[in-house]
Amino acid sequence: MDLSKIIQGKKLSETEEAILKYIIKHIDSVLDQGVRTVAKENFTSPATVMRLSKKLGYNGFIDLYYHLEPMVRGRQASTLSEDTLKNTATYEEAIKRFIELIQHLGDKNIFIYATGFSSIIGEYMYKKLLVNGQRTIFASGTDSIGILESNLDLAGAFVTITKSGETKQVVEKMKYFKEKGVPIITFTNELDNTASQLADIVFPIPTEDRLDDRNIKSNYFFVDTLYVFENIIKAYQQD
Repeated sequence: MDLSKIIQGKKLSETEEAILKYIIKHIDSVLDQGVRTVAKENFTSPATVMRLSKKLGYNGFIDLYYHLEPMVRGRQASTLSEDTLKNTATYEEAIKRFIELIQHLGDKNIFIYATGFSSIIGEYMYKKLLVNGQRTIFASGTDSIGILESNLDLAGAFVTITKSGETKQVVEKMKYFKEKGVPIITFTNELDNTASQLADIVFPIPTEDRLDDRNIKSNYFFVDTLYVFENIIKAYQQD
């Protein structure tokens, strides 16, 4: 269980981390237990549980639970299909807006940025757009910030792939391009997260095992991201 994306920058104490792990481990019963029982099981006070909720950015214990619950439960298999994309307003509108953006780039480039496993998908997108005649630049977490800064004037759109939606390097780059007025597109999980809040166009990818940040377990996020992207390319070629 990797909690790094949830707790990064929050400066939790050992007790607070223990409470968070307890809540996640007992996600099926913790709501019925309530704050007092959770505190008692962790040899601390209800005030500490509430303080943890506030530190993580939630209004209280119940708010914390309802944000953690879908992250812990996840889903079991890919649910995307061509019919789903065509009949879901979220995808249909996002694809339409992305294509319109590409068509009006002029001599500007699409800048793709991704780290870790997502960089594999990012590089594929980069090559796919290139062979379709679209000017594209790709950078990963190992590349210098100079690549972004040197190509800022050429960037007409900034594309990111982030399973968690909270990867620090990705979020920092999104904020950088947003401040410069560059449209941002992100492929991220379907829950509300920092990446989806910063982006102008969001492709929400249903994601299982959201706490598996090291990508150890099998998951369909990257497969589904490519599936959505190929449908974007298909619609772009037909437009």
